[in-house]
Amino acid sequence: MGTPHLLIRPGNPEFLDLPWEQSVNDWVHERLVEMPTGIHRHPVVFVAYDEGVFVIKELPRRLANGEYQVFRALEERTTRSAEVVGLVERMWLDPHDEQSAAVITRYVEHAFPYRHLVSGPGFGPRRDQMLDAVAGLLVELHVSGCFWGDCSLSNLLYRYDAEAIESIMIDAETSRLYDRLSDGQRSEDLEIMKLNLAGEMADIAAMTGLDIDRADFTLGEDVETRYRSLWHELTEELVITRDESYRIRERIGRLNQLGFSVNDVDLAPTNEGSLVMMKVEVGGRTFHSERLRQQTGIDASENQARVILSDLNYYLAKHGSVSASGKSVGTFKWLTTSFEPMVSRISELRKGNPVQGYCDLLHHRFRLAQRREQDVPNEEALEDWVASGMPGFDLADLPV
Repeated sequence: MGTPHLLIRPGNPEFLDLPWEQSVNDWVHERLVEMPTGIHRHPVVFVAYDEGVFVIKELPRRLANGEYQVFRALEERTTRSAEVVGLVERMWLDPHDEQSAAVITRYVEHAFPYRHLVSGPGFGPRRDQMLDAVAGLLVELHVSGCFWGDCSLSNLLYRYDAEAIESIMIDAETSRLYDRLSDGQRSEDLEIMKLNLAGEMADIAAMTGLDIDRADFTLGEDVETRYRSLWHELTEELVITRDESYRIRERIGRLNQLGFSVNDVDLAPTNEGSLVMMKVEVGGRTFHSERLRQQTGIDASENQARVILSDLNYYLAKHGSVSASGKSVGTFKWLTTSFEPMVSRISELRKGNPVQGYCDLLHHRFRLAQRREQDVPNEEALEDWVASGMPGFDLADLPV
């Protein structure tokens, strides 16, 4: 026995009160809490502190170090991976021992295991959203130079993101980071994803008593189809004439609408003197969330931010005002008279993410205004929303 080596990032608990001399499987401690979880290859426990709930995963030292470093690096490349806060090494154990180390991550709030959604009755209507979410996450990781190596339902969490679903990567022990992925590396990652998803759908069919012939074995292939379409959109090289600058704006606009920020636009002359090759370097899928954070200080996921920005812009069009210095004060009025009061009320009315609740309310207000053919005040929309059972986005209202 000995004292473990703890590497803890600032702003988090020290975790010194936990019984690190034992495997997490043997812990009996007041900080242990039960949380929704999927299937894990390694032992996992959840602990609660004033700073929040944290996930502790026990695994061999080399894998733990690798996962810690990958998650640290991914923070600069994507917002859709677990936030790592600590690394624990039990130096008195063999480094290959399953108990020789542990990675500590912050519990992803308002998120649930993908397997729960796939095996539940609501999977049918949500299938397309899930396919888009997994494909979008893989594209974002590959753009960032991350080879996942183990994309599976068990290594994903999902959470509602306005009218869509957002995927979050929670396992990186097999991942590797590069400046750029080759086509072969991307294809290998897709093949691993398809194999994993097929196996898991077979497991789910067996667990639920479904005939194996009716298992959703095409899930991985459908993810790949969406992946390749999105990858082509992001990486397509266009040849334009010198007087077609509007096509540059159009291309950037399409990418921004997909949520991707654009870092650089490379315009290179071709052999034809009047033609230019346009290539776009994309960044993370944070275009709307960054804009919302810069304008208002609100933290939201990408689709939530897009919906909330639409509400803000609508408010500014009707009520926006400008101070003597020329700075708009409409945003501040929207925050104090619309967003913050509604979010506070929603937090009192139902559990879950209040920002998602605000997006649900906005959608309900929009549908109500459509039916009445006139604007509906927030208070009136809230009252009708509550009376209707506080519904989320109606999938029937969403584009196919």
